Amino acid sequence: MSLPTPTLHTPRLRLRPFTDTDADGLFTLHSNAHVLRYWDSAPWSDPARSGRFIAACRRMEEEGTGARVAMDRVSDGAFIGWCGLTEWNPDYRSASLGYCLNEAGWGQGYATEAAGALLRWAFDALDLNRVQAEADTRNGASARVLEKLGFVREGTLREDCVVNGEVSDSWVYGLLRRDWRPSPEPVTVG
Repeated sequence: MSLPTPTLHTPRLRLRPFTDTDADGLFTLHSNAHVLRYWDSAPWSDPARSGRFIAACRRMEEEGTGARVAMDRVSDGAFIGWCGLTEWNPDYRSASLGYCLNEAGWGQGYATEAAGALLRWAFDALDLNRVQAEADTRNGASARVLEKLGFVREGTLREDCVVNGEVSDSWVYGLLRRDWRPSPEPVTVG
């Protein structure tokens, strides 16, 4: 069963399916060691990784296991990152949220705006009951994004990742449908 990746519009962002033209922007994003300092994998060194990432997004859509969208700033059309819901399980009505933004997109509320729009779409289109997310315990900015969205910190996964050769902990967050309070900002589909 396929799950068409949506195109969503917020006041400042356009979220859309990835295209092959996103390869350079993706590589720039995922090869930046500072951006990925809390990521659970090393920065990319091979530009071909972008093509594999885009192919994985398409496969996820075809298999119906999630939706990952590119994030463009409306003001100038610049690619600033991505946001995604993966591991969609229709039986459990659950999915996992993730996002990654370049440094130009930090501290401006873009992650909250993008994730909020994708969550609004997903709670309706996927009939979700629960969304889970994880954040490295050193990544206070990501924790704040999740908390602004209404996620509740449910626990700590001790020493669950090795980031840049350093063992790290992750916080686990959950958002239930009954606790979801969508932003009043408009989100349009299409």
